[in-house]
Formats: sequence, structure tokens, C-alpha cells
Amino acid sequence: MSATNGQIEQLRRRVNELTSAIYSDNALAEYIERYPLVDAYGYDPEDDNWTETYDLNAAAADIWGEKAAARADDFDFRADGGDYTRSQAYEQAMKQARYYQARRSFKTVTMQASPKMPPDPESLDSDESN
Repeated sequence: MSATNGQIEQLRRRVNELTSAIYSDNALAEYIERYPLVDAYGYDPEDDNWTETYDLNAAAADIWGEKAAARADDFDFRADGGDYTRSQAYEQAMKQARYYQARRSFKTVTMQASPKMPPDPESLDSDESN
């Protein structure tokens, strides 16, 4: 699996990291590759015919979550006649994390009922009431 340059650039724009100063291309590729999707033809990532398809919204949500964590200890204060509301950076990062979290691809799991095992004849009472 390998994220394309186009996918990396698209993720860069979603997370407002236009340079590689904080997140290198390799780091962003790792985020992208955490979220493979079934491709347009129905092939999953384990199939040889799979076209590399990833959930960029899920990757963006992870990065915005990290950005929020880095700002979690920022606090508001007043000094020298100025009012500094640094908590807004945390709130904005969390807002973006929720935005991309809400747009990630959904995954479904198909559950199949298995047949019930026949009761053990030795566990039955002699009155056959169960």
C-alpha cells in the first residue's frame, strides 16, 4: 500500500499543513494508509486487484485531534491591557476534528447467525421439560 502524492497534497490542504515543517510526506502517508477502503470495484485491500483507495477524512480527523491535544493546555489571560484567548486555537482544532470525523467513511460488519448446537443429551432432565 502506498499513498499517492495527490492524496498527500489533498490531506495537507485539509489539515492546513501546507509545508513539511511539522508533518513530512512520509508521516502523512502513514496517516492515510491507516484507513484503506474497499475500492470502486468492490475489491478490499487484501485483494491483488485492489485500487489504492483511502479515507482521507479519517486521516484528517486524526491530525486535527493531535493539533487539539497540542493546544489543550493553552489558557486565556489578560496582561498589559491585552486580552489573550488562546483557548480558541484548541476549540477550533476540535471543531475541525469533529468536522472530519463526521465525514469519514462508514464501515459495516455483516454478522451471520450460526446454527445452535443441539443440546447435550446428558444435560437434559428425565422429565424432558427443557
